[in-house]
Amino acid sequence: MTNNPLANLSVLQLKRAVAIREQMQTLQNELDRLAGVQSASGKNSAAPQKRKGKMSAEARAKLSASMTARWAKIRAAKARAERSRK
Repeated sequence: MTNNPLANLSVLQLKRAVAIREQMQTLQNELDRLAGVQSASGKNSAAPQKRKGKMSAEARAKLSASMTARWAKIRAAKARAERSRK
């Protein structure tokens, strides 16, 4: 036995329920439009963008140093590989 109240309705009653639900949705969309609410199907319906925090000067310096070291390591490995080929 299910607890769904729609399970006991006839086909005609179900069709009427669907029609009423569609009317309710249409009226809700119209009300939202009048109130200036953006609908879920609107262009800008995505979640608001998070603000990006600014990096401190110290953090930028650390990042720069680590990337410089990383690329130096890659260049050194590349130079070793070229020397071993000759």
